[in-house]
Amino acid sequence: MFASTARRAAAQASASTSAYAPKYTIPRTAAGMTLGTAIQVGSIAAGFGVALGSGALFIFGEVPRVRNDILRKLPYLDTYYDRTIPAEDNPF
Repeated sequence: MFASTARRAAAQASASTSAYAPKYTIPRTAAGMTLGTAIQVGSIAAGFGVALGSGALFIFGEVPRVRNDILRKLPYLDTYYDRTIPAEDNPF
């Protein structure tokens, strides 16, 4: 009907609520989680992901493709995973 002006909206807001009434806020959510919950779930998932990923790398570390393509490119692990046969031990 009538457009509410800023003065009318302020008067209606102050008249309908008491100064002693609780101030309610509706938290913002995405996929049913608040920001704090999303941070907690994300940090737990990241920890499990790092643990599973590093475990899988070191379990499959003896596979030549994983060893040469991934693990030998990491600093300080390149000499550890070097499996070259010395020339004196090579029969060919």
